[in-house]
Amino acid sequence: MIVKYKIDPKGKFRKKTVEPGITVAEFVDLVKDNLKYDVYAVRIDQIVKGLATVLSTDCELEFLDIRTQASKLIYQNSLNLIYIKATHDVLPDCEVEIETALSKGLYTEIRRNGKIVNVSEKKIAEIQERMEKMVAADLPFNREVVSRETAVEFLKANNREERMYLLESVPNMDKVKFYSLDGYKDSFYGSMVPSTGYIRRFELKKYRKGILLRFPQPDDPNTIPEHVDEVKLFDAFLEQSEWDELLGVKYVSELNYKVKNGEFEDLVQLSEALHEKKVAQIADMIKKGKKRLILIAGPSSSGKTTFARRLCVQLRVVGLNPLYMGTDDYFVEREDTPLDEHGEPNYEGIDAVDIKLFNSNMNDLLAGKEVDLPRFNFMTGHKEFGHRITKIAPDQPIVIEGIHGLNETLTKQIPREEKFKIYISPLTQLNIDMHNRISATDERMLRRMVRDYQFRGHSAKQTISQWPKVRAGEDVNIFPYSDEADVLFNSYHVYEIAVLKKYAEPLLEEIKQNEPEYADARRMLRFLRFFVSAEDDSMIVNNSIIREFIGGSIFVK
Repeated sequence: MIVKYKIDPKGKFRKKTVEPGITVAEFVDLVKDNLKYDVYAVRIDQIVKGLATVLSTDCELEFLDIRTQASKLIYQNSLNLIYIKATHDVLPDCEVEIETALSKGLYTEIRRNGKIVNVSEKKIAEIQERMEKMVAADLPFNREVVSRETAVEFLKANNREERMYLLESVPNMDKVKFYSLDGYKDSFYGSMVPSTGYIRRFELKKYRKGILLRFPQPDDPNTIPEHVDEVKLFDAFLEQSEWDELLGVKYVSELNYKVKNGEFEDLVQLSEALHEKKVAQIADMIKKGKKRLILIAGPSSSGKTTFARRLCVQLRVVGLNPLYMGTDDYFVEREDTPLDEHGEPNYEGIDAVDIKLFNSNMNDLLAGKEVDLPRFNFMTGHKEFGHRITKIAPDQPIVIEGIHGLNETLTKQIPREEKFKIYISPLTQLNIDMHNRISATDERMLRRMVRDYQFRGHSAKQTISQWPKVRAGEDVNIFPYSDEADVLFNSYHVYEIAVLKKYAEPLLEEIKQNEPEYADARRMLRFLRFFVSAEDDSMIVNNSIIREFIGGSIFVK
């Protein structure tokens, strides 16, 4: 049997002859000297397969390490079960809650009878030690798929109410996947590696009242990154937790019940009101601080345009008359555009911006001078002048939206006291259940997929194909500067996936099995099956951030 296997990101294959019946894990071991990073899954015929898969016919393998979303999630799922089992061994009367992504890892809380337990450093060290022993023992993850009825009986007997309610809210889920490790068994919806010995890099760190579970990230799969305390991100998590309690939605099952039982409209109205209140609070902060330059940045599909427009409205409410503009008109001349590592134009880097002109124009505006603002002609690749002669009043703020807004390099010649920086991102707080979380990255890709189809004529296939490059740009240009922000706005709505589902599902279904994007499409479809679709979204107001993606926005035409 001949197996072709991909060993580098440029798509080249090598060939190796092996006997039929070998597992993927055994094959990976044969060629591991050619691999730069550990492999946790493979793609065969555009379908992601686990390492326990048996190879019986000639095929092509694409090795997936932690740099791919599918493999990263497999690593996280496996690590989560090790962590949950170790915590159960050290604190047998407690339960782990996997909360949110934070500080290059996951923020978790330990609960006893529903209340947070402030675990000591000593106990955390014991949990880590227990995890390391399980990894050293290379214990198997045992997978079992059971009927819906069997799953409900098990969950009921083990007091896993939120999982049981989820099954009740999604009637078309006939089979449920369980994993067990060293006598501990629970339902997990993603895949895992064959055994604990694959999960070699992790650390636990006490954080506030919880514990950070930290592990390698796609930018450096062999290293646990240095801890950075993301204070504003955690504060946004606490605020969203308070909102979710007010809205009565912490898990997907609770959202499903509201969709099915006629409470969806009320949920939408409350969620939108919370957003409007937050935007108004930010406007008050700007006026009180007498800030003149308002800089807004965030990753793709965060709702930056709608947020910026809503902020302008609220600034007018408090007596200010903001000038709204973007940074796209400040691209350098096309022939001066920097090149990336592949020799292609890099339009997203900070060096693609005419920083000198931007700072000169902003300082002149703030000084009350009349300024000839450029207009970038994307057809010719050059800035044009004479179209926007602008002057602002002494107390008039400038609201600027752009990916480099938080990077001090963009505004290095403008005094810091003049600036107010806002980081915007949908920080998903809704989880499937206590142990299965929803990735904010996947939610943003859903938003972008729906918007790209609605307004840009792009297929879901194109969106998925471009997503790794989008994420790579965010890791360089946006995420490293998030803590520079004066305030963080969470643009997530607890109801939004129920709305996005009806738009996204048919787009994902169009992707064929012979296309490279098929594996991610199937993964997203499996994720969406947990949600009851909100077929009627007419109650969503026309200034909602969600309207930027599904259509009907008063701000985005």
